[in-house]
Amino acid sequence: MKTVYVCTDSVTGIFSAVYDAWKAQKTEEECGISLGESIEQQLFCDYVEVEETEKKAVTVENMIRKNMGLLAYHDIYQAALAADEEKGDAILGTMLAAKRLKDSKKIMEHLSHPKVEKVFELSRRVGNESHFHVEFIRFRELESGILYAPITPRCHVLTCIAPHFADRFPLENWMIHDKTHRAFAVHEARKKWVLVQEAYDEAYKEEYEEQFKMMSEKEREYEALFKSFCKTIAIKERENPVCQRGHLPLWYRPNMVEFS
Repeated sequence: MKTVYVCTDSVTGIFSAVYDAWKAQKTEEECGISLGESIEQQLFCDYVEVEETEKKAVTVENMIRKNMGLLAYHDIYQAALAADEEKGDAILGTMLAAKRLKDSKKIMEHLSHPKVEKVFELSRRVGNESHFHVEFIRFRELESGILYAPITPRCHVLTCIAPHFADRFPLENWMIHDKTHRAFAVHEARKKWVLVQEAYDEAYKEEYEEQFKMMSEKEREYEALFKSFCKTIAIKERENPVCQRGHLPLWYRPNMVEFS
């Protein structure tokens, strides 16, 4: 009977599931990981709820870094952030495959293995999306003086892009709002950034969202100037929508000042 470890769609959840499977000394054929929100039960499988703890996650993280190397950890971590229901299974399969290698640090070179190939693909997908967001994020100054940027990513990219802006704006108070996964990357001037889960009463949803639309007067002036600049430099006769979509996909545009 195959044991399927059920966890939440988070790095802590997936790593905790890996910990339980590793501790039970299961083979790749004897175990798997399923995300609780997308579980589809199958015959001849024993489904086990994972007790998710930070201790388990840190233990697995250290094990990957030590035995598989930083490059493999980078790919596995980014794969855990992807918007894919099979990512937990792919990560577990990759780690179990590395266990059989003489040099486990070369696991990401074995792309002929389907689970390793899946992890590589997911990592690249998250990396590309993070890169796009670093380029396309537009901060707006709220009335409170805080710089605010909304995004609607497909993957959990906040932990990938927040360090970039913390390095660029160390003296600013800013926050990046992931509307898709209801989370914030919050940075207080001269301090480290933190990840905060969004929580609000549904009865006050409109009032809650309204506070992020209250921009400062200076911000409104600069927005008008920037839109005017974009229109002025554009050459209508040379517009190429297909080429534009290749460099700036449509689903990034609603959160950008130029297209608001």
